[in-house]
Amino acid sequence: MKIHQSAENYLETIYVLTKRNGSVRSIDIANELGFSKPSVSVAMKSLRENGYIDVSGDGRIILLESGIKIAEKLYERHTILTNALIALGVSIETASEDACKIEHIISEETFDAIKKHYDDYKKKA
Repeated sequence: MKIHQSAENYLETIYVLTKRNGSVRSIDIANELGFSKPSVSVAMKSLRENGYIDVSGDGRIILLESGIKIAEKLYERHTILTNALIALGVSIETASEDACKIEHIISEETFDAIKKHYDDYKKKA
């Protein structure tokens, strides 16, 4: 199922925050992304209704299998694209910002080629 870039960003953020902090609440997402709490709440409702997340009774946000699948894919893309751009001499900050944009629009074929090239580069380094 194709989802919007903003939903992908939310899922990836939930994934990263969960890895970093162990649990995630809406306020954590709002703080991480610089969004208002009401905006995040609306997005979380949509993600919950579409089966990507669940929200526990105490407000913790949990990625469901479909959400994890999308988040892991985006996180891998973001990480590899960022590192590949850094290897080309791009600053860390710019590489991360550009990777965030590219990760949503790049084709599987192109990403796989970049990933293979970057993996080969790492083996030689």
